[in-house]
Amino acid sequence: MSFGRLITAMVTPFDEQLNIDWDRTAKLIDYLIDEQKSDSLVVSGTTGESPTLTDDEKVELFKFAVKHAAGRCKIIAGAGSNETAHSVHLTRKAEQAGVDGILLVAPYYNKPSQEGIYQHFRTIAEATTLPVILYNVPSRTVVSMSVETTLRLAQIPNIVATKECASLEQMTEIVAGAPEGFVLYTGDDGVTLPTLSVGGYGVISVASHIVGAQMKDLIFAYLEGRVQDATAINAKLFPVFKGLFSCPHPVPNPVAVKYALTLRGIPVGEVRLPLVPASEGEAAFIQNLLKAY
Repeated sequence: MSFGRLITAMVTPFDEQLNIDWDRTAKLIDYLIDEQKSDSLVVSGTTGESPTLTDDEKVELFKFAVKHAAGRCKIIAGAGSNETAHSVHLTRKAEQAGVDGILLVAPYYNKPSQEGIYQHFRTIAEATTLPVILYNVPSRTVVSMSVETTLRLAQIPNIVATKECASLEQMTEIVAGAPEGFVLYTGDDGVTLPTLSVGGYGVISVASHIVGAQMKDLIFAYLEGRVQDATAINAKLFPVFKGLFSCPHPVPNPVAVKYALTLRGIPVGEVRLPLVPASEGEAAFIQNLLKAY
């Protein structure tokens, strides 16, 4: 199954009481599909504030997204955690909800060995018939999945892709050694173009909430051999890629993109603690960033 070139890691809209706002969620899904050209949506990933969502909320989000998208895009469930049995449980619930795939983050905090990481992902993948995307994000999980572990996992039939937030060198080595049918996505918007240049397939994106249609143009300009056009689009988008994570200093995701969506007329509410909303200075930075774009 192809999840497409542009996957949006979707925020979770909340109401004023910080409960999931289903009306806003429906509007956001429509907007990401129709206006921002997302091929797939990750629901209840870390951008969706998965650490603060209950299991019941996650399962309801899976069901709601599948029903509302109605085949217009693929729905990928964020079902990873640092407990293998819990991830198996969520993955099975997601499969029952009718999602198209599973995204599994590397186990955080526990600091497992490479063998532990392998056994974690293998156990979850064997508990489902759905295609699985691995997620390697060392800056958040403390552990980094090695090239060797990734390629070993790629031999498991339903592990079909990896979302990499590691170095371009590591991504290059994964692409070079990957079996047929296994693809690599970057999870870092700012290296979408370099990732394509080393054989990556696409991006699982945060910025696509705001500039998804333009990111799609960038990707296909490169794939069609219009490298100068792709470079020009990338140069225009790069301040947005950078600014959503450093406004004007590092800000935890999805604080900035939630505020940016509200400025765009797509209200999605605030973030749940322990995250806090954009400060006055951060808000002003984001406003100026979007005006400049």
